[in-house]
Amino acid sequence: MTAAMAAMRPVPYVVTSRHAETCDTVTLMLRPAGHPIEPPRPGQFTMLYAFGVGEVPVSVSGSGRGGILVQTIRAVGAVTRALCAAAPGDTIGVRGPFGTDWGLGLADGRDVLIVAGGIGLAPLRPLVLAALDQRARYDRLVLLAGARSPQDLIFTRELATWRRRGADVRVTVDHGRAGWDGHVGLVTGLIEHALADPAGTAAFVCGPEIMMRLSADTLARCGVPAADIRVSLERNMRCGTALCGHCQLGPLLLCRDGPVVSYAQAAPLVVIKEL
Repeated sequence: MTAAMAAMRPVPYVVTSRHAETCDTVTLMLRPAGHPIEPPRPGQFTMLYAFGVGEVPVSVSGSGRGGILVQTIRAVGAVTRALCAAAPGDTIGVRGPFGTDWGLGLADGRDVLIVAGGIGLAPLRPLVLAALDQRARYDRLVLLAGARSPQDLIFTRELATWRRRGADVRVTVDHGRAGWDGHVGLVTGLIEHALADPAGTAAFVCGPEIMMRLSADTLARCGVPAADIRVSLERNMRCGTALCGHCQLGPLLLCRDGPVVSYAQAAPLVVIKEL
């Protein structure tokens, strides 16, 4: 079997645990039923196959020894609903990993600023964990996490752990609810006060595209170089191997040239509505 053929063949993984993050978002822990895929780098994605339903791209939200994968999925269509409904013992097909990573090495000796909107925290989770494991390499580690409401926040059980491990974690919601005593407002409103040394900051941003564009524009306006701002773009990925062209964004095929790109690359593309 050629490498190209192998990349198109799903590897069976068994669901070992399922955790409901919100009313429509689930985190699955997957164990390989045979030979695992290559260990994913923070920021890469897999193609997850719900047998008999279809396949979708999902960013990896964690990995571990023995080929363990952690995948956080939001139910927005038939395939993602089927994946979210998977129970321990069920089998899911996995292809990958595909795409570019966050490039944490960009931040060596600098401040790390991570900006997440909604389920955008899922692709950033491996980056947070990697930065915490190498905490001495960075001057500051700041995570800004936003969601529409307190009920839409994911990984809530981990935020306090990340704080204890040395991250400056700041959380905000667009709309507060009864009992919420945290910050209310857009996550973009936290950026300026989180920056200590803009020119010495590496920023990593993921969330809805409008949120990423506004966040990156705010970072750039505050003095963070566009080349030092990394965003994770989303398009309609079908093959994961740069063959079908469904994920084209201008000159980029995001399954190969992304999903993580610098804002210097993304800025002139995301403002064009036709793309």
